[in-house]
Amino acid sequence: MWPKRSAAPFLLTGFPGLEAAHHWISIPFFAVYISVLLGNGTLLYLIKDDHGLHEPMYYFLAMLAGTDLMVTLTTMPTVMGVLWVNHRDISHGACFLQAYFIHSLSIVESGVLLAMAYDRFIAIRTPLRYNSILTNSRVMKVGLGVIIRGFLSLVPPILLLFWFPYCHSHVLSHAFCLHQDVMKLACADITFNHVYPVILVALTFFLDALIIFFSYILILKTVMVIASGEARAKALNTCVSHISCVLVFYITVIGLTFIHRFGKHAPHVVHVTMSYVYFLFPPFMNPIIYSIKTKQIQRSIVCLFSVHSRA
Repeated sequence: MWPKRSAAPFLLTGFPGLEAAHHWISIPFFAVYISVLLGNGTLLYLIKDDHGLHEPMYYFLAMLAGTDLMVTLTTMPTVMGVLWVNHRDISHGACFLQAYFIHSLSIVESGVLLAMAYDRFIAIRTPLRYNSILTNSRVMKVGLGVIIRGFLSLVPPILLLFWFPYCHSHVLSHAFCLHQDVMKLACADITFNHVYPVILVALTFFLDALIIFFSYILILKTVMVIASGEARAKALNTCVSHISCVLVFYITVIGLTFIHRFGKHAPHVVHVTMSYVYFLFPPFMNPIIYSIKTKQIQRSIVCLFSVHSRA
């Protein structure tokens, strides 16, 4: 029999030992959050408004921007609540749902990056068949598959969180809820919740990264047989933005994983900081990368501002 369930809310944690500076810490956090909202919101608006961006590559980019927006909107309320007004209480249901969306959206983002690699692979390997292979309906099916994979795969461990009794300390180690944080507070057998995420990470993040890596090996093989150096450079240039986003995402994933697995003796502030980097850095960087490296996005931004300046 499990112990009696406690109805006490969980307590979120900001930066332990730096509570007096939370108001100051909130300034860069708020600036980054606003930048993420503006950057990804602008990308979504441009892709919707500019018919020149109505192509598979930009549809997948819109999915990436939408995922980053949702991650930000999921974490921002509790983080700013802790930093601004020290609002630490969060109900069990709200905490589990936040953890569900945070982890699901991470898997969705990994899937979108894989879909974008597939798009680049088709564009370079079989450019003449690009439009016939990546039709709008196929893009929608790929996008739907990515979303379904992300949101269904997290259902089993999150559902168990609703059933577990919690009789240990109710203090969480972040200003948002994470599955690995919450399950440690359960007074029950959490073997499944320990093993399942490891298998899930192997079948999603690791497998996605492996497929992306091999797709770029094939892309490089294709590019190397192109006679013209200018054509080779042009083909590779279309991949630079995606490669940059992949590196930003997976380097932060690897960094966070290493800290959690091997950094047990590292200061707690290092663990907390890495978690914030993981959830804020990719959404912050992705719009910047695509704005700098993609000429079509640059032209759309110029047109957008020129229209508003004339108005």
